[in-house]
Amino acid sequence: MTTAVIIVHILACVGLILVVLLQAGKGASVGAAFGGSSQTVFGGAGATPFLAKVTTAVAVIFMITSLGLAMYSGSSKPSSVMDVETPPAQSAPAQTPAPAAPADQK
Repeated sequence: MTTAVIIVHILACVGLILVVLLQAGKGASVGAAFGGSSQTVFGGAGATPFLAKVTTAVAVIFMITSLGLAMYSGSSKPSSVMDVETPPAQSAPAQTPAPAAPADQK
């Protein structure tokens, strides 16, 4: 179960990075005004509505998996030196039993 959540978390992380890098910056229109290329790959209206929705969805998935992994790691037993129980001290070494008497040989 944890492995599946970690895989989804990593995929959401990579997807979020890619979606954010695909978005045009706020200064992209200024560069186009001075002879830059037109960014009409996603159509005349641009990619802003579509990429904004994808970014929101991937960010929500990323946050849910982050919270799930944090809750799962916090639910395990704490590993602190102070919580470790010390084994009971042995007072004397274990006694070895006396050897059994040999059976009568006939």
